[in-house]
Amino acid sequence: MTLSLQYSHITVTDPEAALAFYRDALGLDVLNDVASGGHHWITLGGADGGTQIVLSDPYAGRSQSDGDAIQELVTKGVLTNVVFNTEDDLDEVFERVRSTGAEVLQEPKDQPWGPRDCAFRDPSGNMVRILQSADQPQNA
Repeated sequence: MTLSLQYSHITVTDPEAALAFYRDALGLDVLNDVASGGHHWITLGGADGGTQIVLSDPYAGRSQSDGDAIQELVTKGVLTNVVFNTEDDLDEVFERVRSTGAEVLQEPKDQPWGPRDCAFRDPSGNMVRILQSADQPQNA
């Protein structure tokens, strides 16, 4: 059996603010933008054609009580942790993202388990890590 991940949902409190982060700071392309019933889903993808994420608000397709619970977790910054891999120089990627005003959680660091990585918070509080595998060229 062969499986691959089609897309992953990231719940955000403000899809437009999140779009600016994921599109402008991280460089993902908008693949689809759907408004329905007062909610908004935005699909973004990478240049590799395989990595896709869907940004949606806490109430999109959910009950009021479920949306309230998810909204609380998103606001606390404890709901989503997404990890991207880059083949580019991590230090350059870090500086590009930081220059957009993104909240820095961790500057580039060599991890004892192999990769070099850094971390940010998106405008909703979700942690976004970017890593460069140990076997990729580094500017350490």
